[in-house]
Amino acid sequence: MPYFALFYQEVVDGYVEKRAAHRQKHLELAKEFLSRGELILAGALANPVDGALLIFHGPDASVAERFVARDPYVGNGLIKRWQIREWTVVVGNTPESASASGASS
Repeated sequence: MPYFALFYQEVVDGYVEKRAAHRQKHLELAKEFLSRGELILAGALANPVDGALLIFHGPDASVAERFVARDPYVGNGLIKRWQIREWTVVVGNTPESASASGASS
């Protein structure tokens, strides 16, 4: 199964302060996707906090699209621009990257 990178590329002014009201629900949603193995890694970009990167694993981009559709940060207008891109893992701790490098288990 492929990986998908969700980039929160542009946020509203005062994002850090404004996200506080929605942070708990955002984190609950992330934990829900994590518990199903659909979300692999997620976090805010730092210095400055002006976006985020979330890595999903699923059959197609709909896994990340479902997250965006339910994310209170997006629904409440805190994220002004986002993008989903398929991501090919070449090196890392995944079965896909091990087989791509020719390594055997």
